[in-house]
Amino acid sequence: MTCSSPAPAAAQPRATSRQWTALVLLMLPVLLISVDNTVLSFALPAISRELRPSSTTLLWIVDIYPLVLAGLLVAMGTLGDRIGRRRLLLIGATGFALISAAGAFAPTAELLVLARGMMGLFGAALMPSTLSLLRSIFLDQRQRTLAIAVWAGGFAAGSSLGPIVGGILLQHFPWGSVFLIAVPILIPLLVFGPWLIPESRDPQPGRVDYPSIALSLLALAPFIFAIKTLAHDGVTVAGVIALLVGVVCAVFFVRRQRRIPNPLLDLELFAHAPFAGSVLANFLSVFSLVGFLFFISQHLQLVLGLEPLSAGLLLVPGAIVGIGAGLLAAVLVRRVARRQVIIIGLLTTTAGFLLIILLRHNLNALVVAIAFAVLSMGIATAETISNDTILGSVPPEKAGAASGISETAYELGAVLGTAVLGAILSAFYRTNVVVPLLPASADAGATAARETLGGAIALSETLTTARALPLIDSARAAFDSGVGATSVIAVILLLVAVVVIHRSMRPRAAD
Repeated sequence: MTCSSPAPAAAQPRATSRQWTALVLLMLPVLLISVDNTVLSFALPAISRELRPSSTTLLWIVDIYPLVLAGLLVAMGTLGDRIGRRRLLLIGATGFALISAAGAFAPTAELLVLARGMMGLFGAALMPSTLSLLRSIFLDQRQRTLAIAVWAGGFAAGSSLGPIVGGILLQHFPWGSVFLIAVPILIPLLVFGPWLIPESRDPQPGRVDYPSIALSLLALAPFIFAIKTLAHDGVTVAGVIALLVGVVCAVFFVRRQRRIPNPLLDLELFAHAPFAGSVLANFLSVFSLVGFLFFISQHLQLVLGLEPLSAGLLLVPGAIVGIGAGLLAAVLVRRVARRQVIIIGLLTTTAGFLLIILLRHNLNALVVAIAFAVLSMGIATAETISNDTILGSVPPEKAGAASGISETAYELGAVLGTAVLGAILSAFYRTNVVVPLLPASADAGATAARETLGGAIALSETLTTARALPLIDSARAAFDSGVGATSVIAVILLLVAVVVIHRSMRPRAAD
């Protein structure tokens, strides 16, 4: 298949009020996913205190959702091309709402991990459907760019609503309440979606290749497990074997995609340089961002001592800035080359991390708020144009597959960002925390304190003031000790993305 450039705006019909109303409905699952991610970050301290997971299990609670999502997004995008993107969207919305309600009452950390995995399964049906439907609904290039800016801004809007709603819930109800918000968000989509959202599909779809789905999961899951195991336990037989299994399955997956006539992942799409560069930019941007969110949500509550609602409100200005930046990018790209707009966004994100690095020894609430605003501005700018480039580079009938690839890059960046940067933070914490000698009866609490900051806070509540204060000070300092290292990694990756975009989009920039 040969990738095509977007058609001139004048050659395509313009959207009507019905299509813009459909966009509003499509924003609901986007808002839900971003709300869910933000809420979970702010609920981690409560989950850590109540369920007492190990640091590895705590990371799995965060990671299992994007891991399953990343493994199935391309498959779901292809499935949507075949059975209908609207139909798949409604199936995903129904399952996501039901599993979210069940996960709200998970009695153990392990069952919460299971619920999050099931949410990833149905979430995989939601996300590529929303983006691919935009490609079929908005045919005019300028309108599509604006619609995608709104789509990307939905994530920032969800980040804005999530801390406020989640903060209120966490201050008055158990942590499980944050998962119940999926139900009221998805009900309007289920009621009005069949009426307002037009169905679309590939007129000549290929069959779904189930071995490719299995290989994609067998490549991702062991790879992530290996990262966690090697970071937590050092070089172990289990970690090395898992890494080898992941690499071998990834090789077999790629080889199968090149041989079969109906590949799950159309590798020919990556022959188009702007498409490939935009996918990589999405991946590296999100990789860096989720590492920041994993750290900062706990820093605000457990280090600075803010209540969940206060911590959430602190990030709202940044989320609003992100929305505005995405909309501005849709206008700016009419006068400035796409390559330059994406690079501006990536360099702005880099500036946010440099601010964290320079002021890491005085990381107060104001610094965090400013850094998050800069990060949001850069991420929203880059992702708005990169996603539009990805969709505009393929024919409409392949929108589902392209959307699946775009979303896979996003979610894979999320899971690897949390796994890698989260593991580095955990390693710094375990290396630097000092837990006082305690009676044998307190071994379980001491073990938890050596694993996570939440565990240390929980243990300190059972100790005398003389023992508790040194433990809290040590735990907070140990947790913050990894911020410099993870931020430097993020800066390096973002600069790599700048170079890739500059080179990949220069010859044939889709301006």
